[in-house]
Amino acid sequence: MKLKEKRNKVLLLTLTGIAGFFVSSCSSTKYLKEDEALYTKGVIKVESDEMSKSKRKEIAESLEGQLRPLPNSSFLGLHPKLFFYNLGGNPAKTNKIRRWLRNSLGEPPVLFNQVDMQHNQAILVNRMENDGYFDVQVAYDTIKVSEKKKGALYTIQPGIQYKINEVTFLNDSTPLQQTIYDAGTRWTRLKKDRPYSLDQIKEERVRFDNYVKNKGYFYFSPNNLLVQVDSTVGNHQVNLFVKVKEDTPVLATKAYTIGNVYIFSDYSLANTHVKEDLEAAKTYKDFQIIDPQSKFKPRIYDHTIYFEKGELYNRNDHNLSLNRLVNLGVFKYVKNQFGLSDSINNTLDVYYFLTPDNPKSIRLELLGKTNSASYNGAELNLNWSHKNFFKGAELFSASLYGGADFQMSSKNKGFNVYKIGLETSLTWPRLIAPGNFHSSSGYVPRTKATLGGEYLERSQLYSLTSFKGSWGYLWKENVRKEHQFNVLEVNYVTPQNVTDLYKETADGNPSLERVLDKQLIFGPTYTYTYTNTMNQYKKSTIYYRGGLDFSGNITGLLMGADVDKDKEKAILGVPFSQYIKTEHDFRHYLKLSKTSQLVSRVHAGVGYAYGNSKNLPYTKQFYVGGSNSIRAFRARTLGPGSFDPGSFDAKFIPDQSGDMLLEFNLEYRKKLVSIMHGALFIDGGNIWNLNEISDRPGGKISGDFYKEIALGAGAGLRFDITFLVVRFDFAFPLRVPYNEPGERWVVKDINFGSGKWRKENLMFNLAIGYPF
Repeated sequence: MKLKEKRNKVLLLTLTGIAGFFVSSCSSTKYLKEDEALYTKGVIKVESDEMSKSKRKEIAESLEGQLRPLPNSSFLGLHPKLFFYNLGGNPAKTNKIRRWLRNSLGEPPVLFNQVDMQHNQAILVNRMENDGYFDVQVAYDTIKVSEKKKGALYTIQPGIQYKINEVTFLNDSTPLQQTIYDAGTRWTRLKKDRPYSLDQIKEERVRFDNYVKNKGYFYFSPNNLLVQVDSTVGNHQVNLFVKVKEDTPVLATKAYTIGNVYIFSDYSLANTHVKEDLEAAKTYKDFQIIDPQSKFKPRIYDHTIYFEKGELYNRNDHNLSLNRLVNLGVFKYVKNQFGLSDSINNTLDVYYFLTPDNPKSIRLELLGKTNSASYNGAELNLNWSHKNFFKGAELFSASLYGGADFQMSSKNKGFNVYKIGLETSLTWPRLIAPGNFHSSSGYVPRTKATLGGEYLERSQLYSLTSFKGSWGYLWKENVRKEHQFNVLEVNYVTPQNVTDLYKETADGNPSLERVLDKQLIFGPTYTYTYTNTMNQYKKSTIYYRGGLDFSGNITGLLMGADVDKDKEKAILGVPFSQYIKTEHDFRHYLKLSKTSQLVSRVHAGVGYAYGNSKNLPYTKQFYVGGSNSIRAFRARTLGPGSFDPGSFDAKFIPDQSGDMLLEFNLEYRKKLVSIMHGALFIDGGNIWNLNEISDRPGGKISGDFYKEIALGAGAGLRFDITFLVVRFDFAFPLRVPYNEPGERWVVKDINFGSGKWRKENLMFNLAIGYPF
């Protein structure tokens, strides 16, 4: 015990010494001149008796981002980038490494004499007036943090915010003004008693511009709409008057219809003979197509270009057509122009200039993966694709891959996994199905067929040969919502080369025997995905992916399958799987600052086998542990329930699987310096079986399932170079579900100074990409 305490003390002193050295070494003011001071921060203080504390805080936080310059970036009160800048020393006298540190990782000090407080004052007054605080007063002063550090204080007295008293839309005999009047009286956001906001007025002008453009007014712009403000009403109120400017160009006051639609399918940016090419146009429905070499079938434009000859110009159709042409994936450049018709008044001819992309591509990828919680390995992928396979923007893809996973744990050492496979797919840019489907989405709905096979060998144990195929549909409602519905998904797996070692171990163990069953899985699957994580300016974003998986349900019902009554049915001599499965993955991303966020995740699923099956197929069961799951436990070695994988008496560790999954994660992420990011995390969860399995005692779900939750914690570093993220995670258990009740919490046993404890509990994960 004394030795343990001594080691902990030495470790603590070492860490303290390193931290103290770092703090003392990175003095941010060490190289400043005598008359210079480091600018630390700009503080905004809002003083108002009429305003709530939360409102004052909201205004202050929104205005702080307007202050310039920004101070040096900081982490835990330190300035790491400034430290590297100072470490570089004089660029003319230091070596290459120190110059690289200065230029690549460092940033120069932001000095207080660079702050123009009078300019910032004017910016703050302007921003407050834009939000209706016309009587605002802003004062500024200096904050002395220390002898060499200063900040700026801006005190704001906003006064009373002006509100809208009345909104008047001018109505006269012109069709354009009448259109704006009709729209404004129905759905304007400028309403009585709402706070005056210049930003809101600007947004409203854009909304009205979009509205009238959908009514044919192609040449109209937001600048043609005038919103006059009368602040002399009194009682801190304003009246708004909305009308079309008198100097609006004549073109902008007229609605236009669509004339001819010209499509240059094989356009070159260097083409200077557009007028001559028009003479070679071929008519297809309402389109005039110029494609001398017939690179594309005209039908690809049926569901991509939404303009029809003779209809009013509509901006929604304009944007939808462009989005769909880009979304086809076969054009490198998509350019659109409109021109006044030479023969018909108030008519626009439409021109699409489409530059084809190189349809064929080949890509070689080498993927590496290493983690002590699972295995070391690599996978090589050779992918060939053709974007215009049948000249109808069909995407054909063939991928040949091979990989090896080298088992590194002491008990699994030598039981390596090797695999090789081929997967092909063909995707059509339309829904191939009975009936005629139309979508108003900017994304082209697709039909996809896949076919592939794989050979997997687990050395010294067995090999599996599998074949799979599917036919289904993919469509996106918008940028946030995506659907995938496979009408039929088939997977056939057959074992081969089973060794005597595996047969001997699996004898009498249902979980291991199940791996050697032939599997025939067929049925529909559906997946729905929702995400708004692309909204970079939202503080809180989410990601959700949910799926349903069915196999053999109708077939089992029609054939009267019931394995419990010895009525197991087979197709081509192979019993088919019958089950229902659902899985859900929910993630929440909360921005705490510009460089930090808190990410939480809940992952849950359940599968129920019935009729022709007693258990879910091995390939459809749930697993936990490893680099993207509960990182404090080796991959696929946790659960089910309170089952102890160490109690399994065999020369290798089998994968642990279950019918139910519950997993949750909480991770704090923080940018440290340059491409380096840090993380602190807690993982929890487990898997369970719906039924008791003889060789997995304690694995059945019960009302006390929460007592069998595993917990782990850890820290990590991530190197984010935009297109690739390399992740290092260290994790250790906090709660072990297979320990005896009362001994499952193992926090008291944590001892980083013990080599034995680290070997048995500290898991290192090296992975590509974020875990979620």
